[in-house]
Amino acid sequence: MNQHLYILTGASRGMGLAMAQQLLKPSHSLLCISRQASPELAAAAATAGASLLQWTHDLADAQGIGTRLRDWLQNQNPAHLASATLINNAGVIPPVVPLRQSQPADLAQALRVGLEAPMVLSAVFLGATQTWALPRKLLNISSGLGRYPMASQAAYCAAKAGMDHFTRCLALDEALHPHGARVCSLAPGVIDTDMQVQLRGSASETFPDQSKFAQLKANGQLSSPEQAAEQVLRFLARADFGQAPVADVRG
Repeated sequence: MNQHLYILTGASRGMGLAMAQQLLKPSHSLLCISRQASPELAAAAATAGASLLQWTHDLADAQGIGTRLRDWLQNQNPAHLASATLINNAGVIPPVVPLRQSQPADLAQALRVGLEAPMVLSAVFLGATQTWALPRKLLNISSGLGRYPMASQAAYCAAKAGMDHFTRCLALDEALHPHGARVCSLAPGVIDTDMQVQLRGSASETFPDQSKFAQLKANGQLSSPEQAAEQVLRFLARADFGQAPVADVRG
């Protein structure tokens, strides 16, 4: 039986880990790329009888992981695959302060992980698989903050806005090819993850919207990572996936 190949970044915690767990099926082959491997995920794969490969790599080194992924993909046999999908999920929020107080290293890390790495991995994935005559999808996990500005969030907002726009460009590129990939930059809603903890734990003096995020938690308005992962994967499986290059699970 040919397997469905999934490549997922940021799979060691939060929604990424939940997506990885839900993708562990005998008919799937899953490659996860994160700073740390997940023993929990490895155990779940063994129980499910699923194919799992975990690479530990800091996505701030986009060139390094791009080269590694290209070499790996070129050694895969598409005749053994039913489909291939890349999910760029990894991202980081630098310290929540106005841009004037931000450190260059923090800004560079946020943009490398949140924008450079997805662009590099997308280029590698699409280039290495362009002759594969099978369905290919590319899902970029974006954010509402890529579409709406917020004080003390310049780097994260910029990375997600850049992700949205390069996905629009990719959609135009791929539409020119008979076997072009379907691509989408998807906002997954507001999720109770470590990023939310960081936002609502920030000082209100430097983050004017701190109280809004605290209220989201207090009012039970956050999706769990498992709920969000289920919504995202359901969107990925839709027949019209890629029809809109930028979308939101909330419609």
